[in-house]
Amino acid sequence: MNTATLSQPVHGFDARGVAKRFRHAAIFGALESLEHGETMRFVNDHDPLPLLQQISQRYGNQIAANYMAREPGNIVIDFTVQIGAAESSDATTAPAASASGCGSGGCGCSGSR
Repeated sequence: MNTATLSQPVHGFDARGVAKRFRHAAIFGALESLEHGETMRFVNDHDPLPLLQQISQRYGNQIAANYMAREPGNIVIDFTVQIGAAESSDATTAPAASASGCGSGGCGCSGSR
């Protein structure tokens, strides 16, 4: 477990209760409301690989994705905002596509929706 996230509260986001057509927009909105160092614990019933790719493209390495559970029917991912993070080769972190777009004090991207 990432000890850096222990000092900040972990905010829950259960995607199973969000209508599919609103899900990605709701997740992006939740991520963009986080401040540097805050974590959103995402829960889902399937592995959201297309979502992880979209997060990587949209936020680059400014959002780290760490699987807490990865088993059939139980996916838990901690997304942590890390403004100004350096490129990472960690396999559990969403790969960086672009580091531009995030402002200081919170993610606040206005990237394309």
